[in-house]
Amino acid sequence: MTSEQIPGQADGQNDGPAPAGGRASTPGSAPAGPPAPELVERARALLRETPVVDGHNDLPWAMRAQAGYDLDAIDLAADQRVRLHTDLARLAAGGVGAQFWSVYVRSDLAGDHAVSATLEQIDFVRALTDRYPDRLRLALTADDMETARAEGRIASLMGAEGGHSIDCSLATLRALHQLGVRYLTLTHNDNLPWADSATDKPVAGGLTRFGEEVVREMNRLGMLVDLSHVSADTMRDALRVSEAPVIFSHSSARAVCDHPRNVPDDVLAQLPGNGGLAMATFVPKFILPAAIEWTLAADENMRAHGFHPLETTPAAMDRQRAFEAASPRPVATPATVADHLDHMREVAGIDHIGIGGDFDGTAFVPAGLDDVAGYPNLIAELLHRSWSAADLAKLTWHNAVRVLRDAEDVARGLQRTRRPSIATIEQLDGGAAA
Repeated sequence: MTSEQIPGQADGQNDGPAPAGGRASTPGSAPAGPPAPELVERARALLRETPVVDGHNDLPWAMRAQAGYDLDAIDLAADQRVRLHTDLARLAAGGVGAQFWSVYVRSDLAGDHAVSATLEQIDFVRALTDRYPDRLRLALTADDMETARAEGRIASLMGAEGGHSIDCSLATLRALHQLGVRYLTLTHNDNLPWADSATDKPVAGGLTRFGEEVVREMNRLGMLVDLSHVSADTMRDALRVSEAPVIFSHSSARAVCDHPRNVPDDVLAQLPGNGGLAMATFVPKFILPAAIEWTLAADENMRAHGFHPLETTPAAMDRQRAFEAASPRPVATPATVADHLDHMREVAGIDHIGIGGDFDGTAFVPAGLDDVAGYPNLIAELLHRSWSAADLAKLTWHNAVRVLRDAEDVARGLQRTRRPSIATIEQLDGGAAA
């Protein structure tokens, strides 16, 4: 979910300069035109061969908020564009071959409430894959992802968004892994007792000793360390400690848009040495500088009318649309996202970037990336900028599969020499877990 989320949705924000080349848009300028039809057709053909692995989709929380997880009330085999960014037909149209479903819970849930809500999210993803077995396949490994692709099904993985989901318990972390969670975003919008968030006042200065132990235990399990949402110091600490590749499941380039939810260049530059992956997000307030102030005003309007700023229920979205009608928002486009990807490729290299749209986790999306059917428009924009087919295949599929496989390899080695950690936050950091 975004850093300015809605209960029922997930993530978003933006700011920064754009790389040269292509149809790069000036922040706050009119949207770039739609991609040429022939480039969109080329993009679709490429995605049939190497589909998108998307790092973050908040459909599970949206289903919780809108339908209490009832797949009869919202049938994803039907057209759900009025209510959601995601349904099965649009996933197919967008060329999605693997999806990390975010099993997010809001950070105002804590302790046992956060753990139980996370379990409910996991239960929903399993119900989702059971409901549509011809279209979706639960995936726990990189090999599972490749098998799903060969079968023409969408590999369905899970990522837990926010370390509050483990309630300062390494045993709970292990339980989530056993249930199929393959990444943990170390924080959401608020600090934890053991890690600082990007959007909270620093307290720990990064990771505490217990936070470092969480990273080490994730390495031993083969669970990817996700650094979206964490502070820059937490990013640097995690890269120092981690023996396996890290990911950013939905973050863009801070040099292009100066928002704390994005990745600084010094951190991007460490990804080749770590083997990790930064997956660019589509949330306008994280990618378009002009959208930041507008979003703050929109959030205040939501609060003034009794809504959480991240809420995406029909009534909340009516309020958002009314605000937008009175105060038109700055509009991002696929070119805005491509500006970030150009910069991230330049700093981190083509082997260390991917895509994490954050659909159903944000109230607003770029024009042309209106839902999960929009990925061909982004690929067409990158073709326009002379990205090669080989580079696009790495961006969409190969990098993400490789990172999960590398984490699995590290885990196999560590499990031969390291026992499950039974350390507690009290032992390592002193005091009681907050």
